[in-house]
Amino acid sequence: MSKWLKSTAFITFAVNDRTARIVLNRPDKRNALSVPMLIELHDALLEADDRTDVNSIVIEGAGADFCAGYDLGGAYERAKNEAADTATYRKRSVSIDDDAWGLERTQSYLSIISDIHKPVIAKVHGNCLAGGTDLALWCDMVIAAEDAKIGFPATRANGSPPAHMWFYHVGPQWSKRLLLTGDCLSGRDAARIGLVLDAVPPDALEAEISELIRRLALVDADLLAANKRIVNIGLELCGSRTIARIAAEMDARAHLSRGPRKAQFDEDVKTQGLKVAFGNRDRPFGDGFARVRW
Repeated sequence: MSKWLKSTAFITFAVNDRTARIVLNRPDKRNALSVPMLIELHDALLEADDRTDVNSIVIEGAGADFCAGYDLGGAYERAKNEAADTATYRKRSVSIDDDAWGLERTQSYLSIISDIHKPVIAKVHGNCLAGGTDLALWCDMVIAAEDAKIGFPATRANGSPPAHMWFYHVGPQWSKRLLLTGDCLSGRDAARIGLVLDAVPPDALEAEISELIRRLALVDADLLAANKRIVNIGLELCGSRTIARIAAEMDARAHLSRGPRKAQFDEDVKTQGLKVAFGNRDRPFGDGFARVRW
């Protein structure tokens, strides 16, 4: 039984046994990330970091998926509304700089995971795609179900990861293999190449997470913070924040692609909707998986 629980429009937040559980709660939308959800997630992370009864934080998804990406339906709707809006504020669809500005704003909701003092664990099941990987790979540790689907298929026609922690987890060759094709990995293969810490059978995922957070609860929060922060400072010295800033600009540049696949995707969205657009984009790639052979 949770000691403390609250629900907002898009997440639930519970504290028990020195752990904060933040659950993305849009299962009907496969927990796609909208700006309102990101704001709630950001605030919940700060709340968990503030609390003296919390040693660690777990982020997970309600329903069948961890997170299927950014809410593109909302993004296309926003672009439509921006076109008709005469207010004197930035509109992400106007210029490459405006788009990069918007991506950096969105990125700041997730990069807080690296800045807060408490360790954050992503519990990944089902789909962890596109923006879902931005969220998961900002976390300090990722534990996945073996049959999870992890990848950034949006690189096939839509853009590039604006956070871009891929390089730091799997190095240049696997980053290129996955991002130049948009292919995905199973949770099992993601663990084999180091994209996630470990992968376990789906019915063992909760037990694996529970044992990890039990161990974290045995260590003073101050010590957890010291050891998390020195590793993350190391990442910053290796350029992780610089790459994230450049990646946001590259994503904005990629959004302006005039290539035939991007044009076809946009036309499909306009005339037939997102579901058909995704299907047409991904069909030539077969099942869309890269496989690790060893």
